[in-house]
Amino acid sequence: MKIINTANLNQARKQIQEAKKNKEQIIVKAQDEAFNRKILENKDIDIFLSPELHERKDYMKQRDSGLNEFLAKLAKKSNIKIGINLQEIQTLPPKQKAIILSRIKQNISLCKRTNTKIIVINKEKFTKQDIIGFFLTLGASTHQAKFA
Repeated sequence: MKIINTANLNQARKQIQEAKKNKEQIIVKAQDEAFNRKILENKDIDIFLSPELHERKDYMKQRDSGLNEFLAKLAKKSNIKIGINLQEIQTLPPKQKAIILSRIKQNISLCKRTNTKIIVINKEKFTKQDIIGFFLTLGASTHQAKFA
């Protein structure tokens, strides 16, 4: 498993090619909007990690969850799963945690509409029932929750 966490698109592409040669599972951490779009166009990626974790401000009537309908459809077309890192969310302060959870809820509804798969990363501390309950609480379908 290779996690790529760089904002430089060319560096990311080089690391993806290296990981592909080694037949590793490729996980790319989300960055800014232009980077995310270019990465989701790449069919070599397995998981697109944490689009909800960013420092951009939310809009007045909607959260900036890092995904939109176009990006979700692009991920579905490229067979890329959207990843959520629950351990990273646990370490946040309460106010930040609430904002991130509302962004995840928006991403879940987007993925439900476009049939994009969602997966949980770093789930060693959690049982299967915990993860299913978490997803159902945030509005996921039972199929999405069981897959995650």
